[in-house]
Order: sequence, then C-alpha cells, then structure tokens
Amino acid sequence: MNHTVYRVLKIKYLLFMIPLLIFSCNVTGEKSTSNHTNLSGIEVSDVEKFNNITLELSLKPFKENNPAYISKVCQEIFTQWGSLLRRTDTISLMLWTADGSEILDYSGSLDQPLEWAKYMGNPNTKHEVNSSPDENLILHERAFTYMDNPPEFSYNDLKFIVATLKKTGERMTGKPIRVGATFDPGPEFAKSEFKYKKHPEICIGNTMGSKTFVVCYATLNEDKNSYAGFPNGIKQDTPFGTFFGRQSEHFLSDLGFDYLWLSNGFGFGMETWSATGAVFDGEKFYPEKIADTRKKIIDFWSLFRKECPEFRIETRGTNLSTGIDLAADGVDLKSIYNGNFNILPPPNSPWAALNGDFGLELAGYMSRIAELPDSRYLFRYYTHDPWWINSPWLDRYGREPHDIYLPMAISRINEQGVTTLPTHLNFLTIDNTFGDMPVQVPDEVMPHILQARRNAPDQAGPVVWVYPFDEYHNWATNQPERLEEIYYGDWFIRQAINEGFPMNSVVSTKNFITIEQSEKSTFKESILVSIVPDEGSELEKQLMDFVIKGGKLIVYGPITNGGKDFLKFLNIKSSSALFGEFQIKTSMDSDWTERKESMRLRHTVTMSGGGIESELAKPEPETKVLAQVFKNSKKRDVVVLRQLAAWNGGAVCYIRGTSSLTYKGGHLLTPDDPDKWFSGPSLMRSSLGALGYSIRYSKKSERIKDPINCISRHDNAFYISGYVSNQTVEQQFKFPQGAPLFIGTETELKAGFSTYRFPKAYQKESRLFVEQQDGIVSCYEIHSGEKGIERRIGIKGLKNATIRFYPPQGVSLENIKAYNNSGYPYKEGQIKAVKEEKYPGHYYLFKNINGQLIVSW
Repeated sequence: MNHTVYRVLKIKYLLFMIPLLIFSCNVTGEKSTSNHTNLSGIEVSDVEKFNNITLELSLKPFKENNPAYISKVCQEIFTQWGSLLRRTDTISLMLWTADGSEILDYSGSLDQPLEWAKYMGNPNTKHEVNSSPDENLILHERAFTYMDNPPEFSYNDLKFIVATLKKTGERMTGKPIRVGATFDPGPEFAKSEFKYKKHPEICIGNTMGSKTFVVCYATLNEDKNSYAGFPNGIKQDTPFGTFFGRQSEHFLSDLGFDYLWLSNGFGFGMETWSATGAVFDGEKFYPEKIADTRKKIIDFWSLFRKECPEFRIETRGTNLSTGIDLAADGVDLKSIYNGNFNILPPPNSPWAALNGDFGLELAGYMSRIAELPDSRYLFRYYTHDPWWINSPWLDRYGREPHDIYLPMAISRINEQGVTTLPTHLNFLTIDNTFGDMPVQVPDEVMPHILQARRNAPDQAGPVVWVYPFDEYHNWATNQPERLEEIYYGDWFIRQAINEGFPMNSVVSTKNFITIEQSEKSTFKESILVSIVPDEGSELEKQLMDFVIKGGKLIVYGPITNGGKDFLKFLNIKSSSALFGEFQIKTSMDSDWTERKESMRLRHTVTMSGGGIESELAKPEPETKVLAQVFKNSKKRDVVVLRQLAAWNGGAVCYIRGTSSLTYKGGHLLTPDDPDKWFSGPSLMRSSLGALGYSIRYSKKSERIKDPINCISRHDNAFYISGYVSNQTVEQQFKFPQGAPLFIGTETELKAGFSTYRFPKAYQKESRLFVEQQDGIVSCYEIHSGEKGIERRIGIKGLKNATIRFYPPQGVSLENIKAYNNSGYPYKEGQIKAVKEEKYPGHYYLFKNINGQLIVSW
C-alpha cells in the first residue's frame, strides 16, 4: 500500500473513531462500558467485559536500558495478554518502580539517578545487599539483586518507559492506555534513604517489625534538602499528607503518569495488616481514641488532595475489613468514600494466597463494596510476586483457580436492586522476581478469569449479607462503647465463611431499605443475614416486613441494644450476660467425623461483642430452640428459629454467635483448637438447614479445614464455587428444591442428600434438583444434534424421582423438550414438565421419573 492511500485510510479511521471515543469517555478518563466491538469487528459478550484491566509490573523485565529492548518488552506484554485485553475498554499498566520513595526523593530533575526495585528480599535491613549467601538469613533479613549487574535508570529513563508503554499499547490494541505509579509504606521493595535514614519519624507502624511502616498522618522533621515540591526544604512538623501530595503532583505530571496506587493499606490507618491498631491493643479497646484517630486519617486525605487535586487514586486497602479496621484502627471508610477524593475502593486482599484465609478475603471484600464512592470496584488476582521468589499461580495456588472462582462469585447489590460486578480487573504482577514473564501464566489464568466472568452472578444469591456499613460508622461516632461489637461482627462472619457458610452477595443496609421500600422482589429467593437492628430504625421495620411477607432471615450478634419490638418478633429476651466455658447442645444438622465432636464452647467478651444474654421469651409451637449453652445451673438459648403461619412461609433464625477466636499476637486472630472446642461460627452453616439449605461435611478429623463455598446465581442456574484444602472431605447437599445435581458429575444420594468429593478448586453448575433417597445418579452434558436445540442435559440412575429444572432466563415451557428413557434421534419417550410454584423462582417439575431423563431447550 502506498503512503498516500495509507494516510487517507488512517484519516478516515480517525474521523470515524474520534466521535465514538468522545461519546464513550466518562469523567474518570476511562471509556464507557457500552461499546464492546474490537478493531477486528468481533463483538465481545457484555458479561465478559471490564471497564479497565490493569497489568501490574516492576521494571525488572527491562533488563537492558536501551530503547529497542524496552520497546520489545512492551510489545511482549500486550501480546501475552491480548486475548483478555480485547475484553476491556481501557488498559492500565501499573509500575512498581520502587517503594514510592522515588516520589518522596524527587528533586525535579529528570537526570536524577533512580533507586529502583532491583532486589529480591528486603533491602532495608542491617545486612548489605548481596551479603554472603552462606549466612543463615532469610530474604526478609537481607536482599540480593535480581540479576548480575542490573541496569541503572534515571527519572528520564522512567519517563521514556512510561511513554513507550502508552505508545506501544495504543498501537497494538487501539485502546486508551493509562500508566500508574505506586507508593508503598513499608521496607520491602527498594532501598529507602528517605524513610529509614532521613525521616524515620514517619515510620510509626510496626507491620513488619518495630517502626517499619509509614503512617499517613505522621509529620516530618525539618529537612534542608531540596525537593521538587519543596525547593527550600521541609519545615518542622510538615504533615506527611502535604509533603506527599505536593511531591506526587510534580512526579506524576513530570513523568507522564496518569494515576497513583497506594499500597498495603496506606491511607487507611496505622496497622494495616494487623488485628490490632491505634484503638485496640489485642486486649482492650480505647473508645476515647476513636474520634482523634478518625480525624487524623481524613485530614491526610484532605491535605493530600489540596496538593494533588486531579490525579486519580487507586487503593490497596488493608488486609482486613471495614468493621475490623474501624474498631481497631479508627479507619472511617465511609468518610473516605464520601470525601470526594476521586478514589477507587480497595479490592479483595491477598490473604487467601498467602495463608488460605478465604473467610477474611471474602468478608473483607464484601464489607468494602457494600457501599462505594461511585459504581466502580475491582477484583485483584495474584499471579506473580516480583520481590519474594514466589509466583502464586504456579506455587501457592498450584495452578488451581479457587482464588479466581471464589472472589469472582462475590457480587454487590445496588440501590436499584441490581446485581453489579467488578468493573476493574488487576493482576499483581505480570513479571516474577527474576524479571521474567512466563507466557504459561497468562495462557493458563485467562481461561479461568473468562469462565468466572461468563458465569458471574446476575441476581442475589441464596445467602445475602445485609452489611451494616452506616450502622458501624454511626456507632463508632455516637456509641464508641460498642467498638467491640463492631470488631466482633466482621470476625464472626469471617470465621463462618471459613466454616463453609456459603454467602456470596452483599447489600448495604441503606440499599436494602431502599429496595424494600420500593417493593422490589430482589431477595425473594434469598436468605438475608443481618445484625440485630437498632431500636426503632427503618432497618428494623424492613427486616420484620421482609419476613412477614414470606422472606427468610438470619440475625446474628448480641441483643443488648435490640428494641423490644424486634426481640418480641424473635421471641427472645435479654438476661444477664454469661461468658467463659460452656457445654453446648444442638439439634441442627451436624457434620460427621470419626470422633465425637467437642461440645465445649469458649465465649470471650472482647472477641464476641459481650457475653451471652439471649433466652427464649415464651414457649410456643412456632418457635424452636435449636442450640443451647450451659454453665453450671444456668443456660442460654443461642439459636432460636421462629416461623408463624401468618408469615406466608417466612422465618427468622436468631444466632447469638461466638467468634471462637483469640488474639495471640501476630497479624490475625487465632481460631480455638478444634480438638478441644466447639466452633461457634459453624452454627451459621448448621442453621441454614432449618431454612432449607442443608450443607454437611464428612471428614476424618476436626483439624481438617472445612471446604469454602460460594453459592451464586447466573442465568437462573445455581453455581457452586469453592475450595477444599483436603480432598478426602465429602460434601453433602440438600436444598429446598431437592439435592443439587452438578452437571458433569456423579453423586451418591444418601438420605436425600447429594454427595461429592470435589477437586481442590471447582465451579459447578446446577439446573436440576432431585428428590430421591439413595442411588448413584449421573448428570451430564449431551450434544445438541438438532436444529433449534441450544443445549441438552441428561440424568441417569433415577428411581421414582421428583426433578425440578431451572431453565435459562427467557426459556418457557413450550421451549422445553424432555425425554424419559429415550435417546437420539429423540422420536419417542417425550414427556411434559409442569409449572410448580412451591418455591420462589422460575422452574418446572417432573414427577415419578425412573431411569434416564433428558432435558433440552
């Protein structure tokens, strides 16, 4: 093609695209999610698409500091991830250049040498980098350079890398490219003279040892050195927010960055990895500190934004949750969200990768997305670690996608009652500790990401957390004596999830109230999970109305502040609070182990929001006490189920809730020894059986961890996403509609339960439920082989079975063809389904089925 023709075509293309780009751009600088056609003309499914995908990387892949090599690396980045990048409107590259000290140290000269993250291990210890490998030192005690003679860079070189990433990405993808800088408060990634020699006074946090983490509300001592934003030096007691904000404005502007990422909880408190903090020391809460600590954190954001007003801020957040951060460290997430600071909310934490704590990852994630600064939130996945010689996809996860399927089964419900999904997707990181980018990782990870996205929730799940976002923040302001109750609430839910409580959806109390007032049927197929509401509150009214209209509700936590009308509704009363060691008796579904489960419970006041005070108010046939605890001659009722005939099938189950956790030092709370103590949070999963969803585990020992499950809904199907740490555990399921049959599996039915031994990670679809006591049943996909038939599913091993079938949305009875004991070419044995309305939702019924059933549509 000659140059003249090429220029004409290019001009025509630009004239065509510019109006589309202008039309689809929003105020955040990211393209709208409405246009899903790639330059190839191939459309991408709406459900697979993201507003923004971020590839995080260090400078390590740029092993040679020359333009040709830098360009080659940039091309490889967009080639490796091209299949996924088709499915986003905007692409971001987030550079882990150093530890953020490159921002603090910036003098304003682009010729300034750049200290960058060329290490593996911690370079800020007393041991020299590349100290003798024969010394008995771990990487947290010293560092090595990642290669012999790593390249040297200046700030000007970094500016060139930023520009090359943008230029290459735009050319190869045709999409807008953003590049972000990073700031980390700790010592992990690069040498920091600023943090640990010039200004150690800002390192107040003890996250990685004494005085190792910068705290956002620290102040700086006098410094006569010249900085980009402070050419005449730093005055004594300059707020760190002021200094950091002004330095960021200069650094980001001068080097061509588009946004800033705040890492490892920076901006969200003092001890951002720890169960303790400025307000809680592990034994005692200090309510008198909460107001001052909250103000200091908000002041940081205000001071930062005064100096750096426009650049978007993206955040890592803490490793914990909204309630834990608020009660232990004074983090007022509500004020941060409502402060007009132009931030993205924190994503899921990496706890599941680091220590298998899915409960804290999922509970923390839900608590932070219940309310948002706007409609955007993100999911972050841990593929490589460029500092600590581990690549989670390959070695921590063992190439199993559980930390994809579980958090991607989480969804939030907005004020319109619409289920919303993450708009942003981040990968930490696309390069490993040695600066390599093994193509195996994107090749293996991307299919699971896309599969999880295709099957993502599109309606409220069977179990929905009504998260008390406003209530917790109001209590911290007006009733700080309730800090231990706030602290307990999120830890209790964390542990319940770790005990197999299958919750996947979250709605804030504010949004729940709005939805219920508008009389939408968002939660008609769900069990709601809520704290005891404040007396006389709108939440109290709407929760009671929900049950009276036929809804199902689990209420957890102390009742000391519950209103008399709500306690009467539950049919419980508040007696003197007991704590310490109890015997526990329960009549609910229980797991099976080879030894008798310990029936001793330990309930501590600090970790469980006070003592146990709940008792049945009056005996009646409609109220059942499902679990009790005994201490000497006294008893308390800790699980109470009430279901009145006038409630149209509605029911409420109250669970007092013992966290069964202790602070023993370190970052997190420690669960009680399962060989000695009954786990209080396990009552959450057990109580589901009384409301129709029975999930039981059979395992050899109490010490074997329970499977982690999320049960979500997509296109009218039920999906179970999960992880088992030990594949010898048998899982047993019976839902209100029958035992779920997961497509592509065989199950042995036992007493009406379907039983499975799943692989380490799984996501399974169920559209068929069976009522049958025993037998081996197979559920399998069959090819269509017939025009007009989109899908066909078969079941074998049925014995006088009742089958309930949940077709995709929009499939009506006349679209369904079903056959009993027939096969291709399906000319005989056709049977008809009937519409049943025994349970909420869109499904059809087949009765008295023997042998094989094939359902197609």
